[in-house]
Amino acid sequence: MKRRSTIDQQKWWKRLREHQYIRAILFCSIGFILYILLLGNVIPETLDIRLSQIADKDIRSPITIEHRTATEERRSTAVDEIGPVYDLKREYAQHQVKKVDDIFDVVNKAKNMEEELVPGRDLEEEPLGEEELIELQIEYMKEVLSLRRSNGITDQTLIALLDAGESQLQIAKETTTNAVHEVMSERISIRELADAKQEVSNQIAVSTVSNRLLDAMIEVAQFAIIPNYIYDATATEQIRQEAAESVEPVLIREGQLLVKEGEMIDHDIYEQLRIVGLLDGSFNIFPYIGLALLVLLITGMLAYYVNEAQTSVQKNNSHLLMYTLIFIVTVSLMKITSLLEGLEIQGIGFVVPVTLGAMLITLLIHTRLAIYSGIMFAVIGSIMFNNETVGTFNFTYGFYMLFSSFAGAYFLDKSNRISRILRAGLFVSAINIVAVIALLFMKSVQSGWFEIGMHVGFAFLSGFVAAVLTIGLLPFFEAGFGILSTSRLIELSSPNHPLLRKILVEAPGTYHHSVVVGNLAEAACESIGENGLLARVGSYYHDLGKTKRPHFFIENQMRMENPHDKISPQLSRTIIIAHPYDGADLLREYKMPKEIIDIAEQHHGTTLLKYFYHKANKDADQPIPESQFRYPGPKAQTKVSAIVGIADSVEAAVRTIQKPTPDKIEALVRKIIQDKLEDGQFDESNLTLKELDQIAVSILETLKGTFHQRIEYPEDVKGKGEKG
Repeated sequence: MKRRSTIDQQKWWKRLREHQYIRAILFCSIGFILYILLLGNVIPETLDIRLSQIADKDIRSPITIEHRTATEERRSTAVDEIGPVYDLKREYAQHQVKKVDDIFDVVNKAKNMEEELVPGRDLEEEPLGEEELIELQIEYMKEVLSLRRSNGITDQTLIALLDAGESQLQIAKETTTNAVHEVMSERISIRELADAKQEVSNQIAVSTVSNRLLDAMIEVAQFAIIPNYIYDATATEQIRQEAAESVEPVLIREGQLLVKEGEMIDHDIYEQLRIVGLLDGSFNIFPYIGLALLVLLITGMLAYYVNEAQTSVQKNNSHLLMYTLIFIVTVSLMKITSLLEGLEIQGIGFVVPVTLGAMLITLLIHTRLAIYSGIMFAVIGSIMFNNETVGTFNFTYGFYMLFSSFAGAYFLDKSNRISRILRAGLFVSAINIVAVIALLFMKSVQSGWFEIGMHVGFAFLSGFVAAVLTIGLLPFFEAGFGILSTSRLIELSSPNHPLLRKILVEAPGTYHHSVVVGNLAEAACESIGENGLLARVGSYYHDLGKTKRPHFFIENQMRMENPHDKISPQLSRTIIIAHPYDGADLLREYKMPKEIIDIAEQHHGTTLLKYFYHKANKDADQPIPESQFRYPGPKAQTKVSAIVGIADSVEAAVRTIQKPTPDKIEALVRKIIQDKLEDGQFDESNLTLKELDQIAVSILETLKGTFHQRIEYPEDVKGKGEKG
């Protein structure tokens, strides 16, 4: 037993791997075809152009890129326009005034010192001569002034200062310091230094001192005048750097006209063409890598959504294959339409029937998947229709396709009648027209009325073409993949279908029962958001197996003896239990959709034939296991199958109520649902308790219309109240 379990697990894992392998192949196919279709729209265009050649067409930049040479030229010009920066050193005036004061202080000190000039010499025995004293004083002053970097003062000036009297020297000091301070308070550059020294001489010349002392004062003052307006190398460099950084880069922008038709290609134009890559004939791998990554993102997000969305594509590889084909057909039509732009007809790209994909996916799979696919179609279309733009994406077409796809999915989602596909196409055309007009009017350059008319005409044609293609392709997908679409369900619900006629002729009671069950199941499914039409059609066929032995089922026993009274409970069990599977076999023989077959096979689940089980136990010597009188299943795998099973049991039970009232019917319906819930019949259908309550309410409302109270008319007694 353990070995068999291991083998079963291995088989299950093998099937799972095969399932995932097939899905991976399908998604890879989508990615590969997308890559091939989009490759021509992303490969950079190269031109065979030479210098001095005449351009045969307008050429625009395909990208936005910096013109580095032009940028550097602008920066160099900006730097050259910045002159040197000078700094006015106002503190220099105080420094130089202090220097003048120091000179006069040294002179005063030198005049009053003799012993310090000749240390160790007895001046009384060997006094200093006048000339020797002056020489020593000059040497002393030079030494001190040298330490203070006061070079540039002649000996004659120093002697004149030494010879001046104390009052004269004080006047000279004050006059000189005032003049220096006055002149140094103004801006003095190197070029203006001579003028500044002349200015200080002019100010000192008015002093009332001897000519000899005046000359000394002028020399000291001119010595103190220095430039205070100094070149600042750091500030200059910083300002020039800021000027260079403030220059905006010279950009060749995407869509910029580089050369007009008939214009000669000069060196500047040729350089711009080279920069944007239009002359580069070398192989550039980056567009290929970028497209591969984009396709990987699209297919990856598509695979994730498909695997997570609660649709038939999630687990059914056949439906995934169908979705793959619809996706490929749609993008292929988009590619073909994009090639029509080469005809240079205004707005011809808007004829693209992108809504075809959204309509087919809505009708054959689910609206959610159609809307998500519409987003992908818009992204892909914005790349495919980039012929009129210089960039990679044309967002005008992207937005147009997005609205068009949403319109197709939304309108068909509101209708269960396939006959409205053409009306859906007209609705899509209206949305397309509004979208096109909005996009055209939002442009800064307004289009002419003729151009607008062309765009509107192609937009209208797009919806109509998509509807016609949907009607044409829908039967092929339905037949090829066994899809149970709305149109197919409507066809199967026709009373002229051979199997329905078979039920009507061979088991009329069962036919009537099935119609009532269909009414109950349809309303119940719609109350929880499930496919009500599928429930109705499935109900019509759910008891098809009863046509094999119609008289063994009570609804077909019209004024005849019940044959079960003459056979054993075990034989009755065999006949009754067989009808779901006989019906499923007959449905398979007629190649009916799988959903209808599943409803017929699962509507009884593994319920117990209580009547015959109790009858068999009554006649048996020992208890009989329930398993012998249970349907073999499977249990309902979908909500629709479970609801049909509930409606089937309710319809059969309600017919047995004597004098039905709303309270009796509600109690019976609640009990049937409760019994099935406790018996585990809903375990595999994902029905919730809230949904079961909604189903009960819906069935009760439907039954009110069937078992409504009627007016009891009084008996018409002949001759009552009449004479003779």
